[in-house]
Amino acid sequence: MIVAFVAIQFIPTERNQSDMVPKTDFVVANNPPAEISALLKESCYDCHSNHTDYPWYNKIQPVAWFLEHHIKEAKAELNFSEWNDLSVRRKNSKLRSIINQIKDDEMPLWSYTLMHRHAVLSEAEKESIIAYITEVKDRLP
Repeated sequence: MIVAFVAIQFIPTERNQSDMVPKTDFVVANNPPAEISALLKESCYDCHSNHTDYPWYNKIQPVAWFLEHHIKEAKAELNFSEWNDLSVRRKNSKLRSIINQIKDDEMPLWSYTLMHRHAVLSEAEKESIIAYITEVKDRLP
């Protein structure tokens, strides 16, 4: 078991760490207030963008595989870095989903907030994000 555990440490994982913030990024495209931008980046962007700030334990297998898989799934569902590449219909759908998942305490995931206490949203923060996302939704054609 120990030999297997040591051996898997040498299997690389793909890192989600683009240093470029594209013009298509949600924050760039919508220019939210600083508070909303900070909340989204703290609570959403690690999994739902092209840049993840990895924790120290991401260097340990099999944790790194779990995180890599989780990030790929999250980005397939919603990637804030590619926001402006979505159609208006898709944006509308994603905005409704964001609102509902925040209201239902589905996002951010409890497994993420367990290790990232700064990502836990207070009721006031949830209301602020929901109000802003609703505003963005209402501005769509």
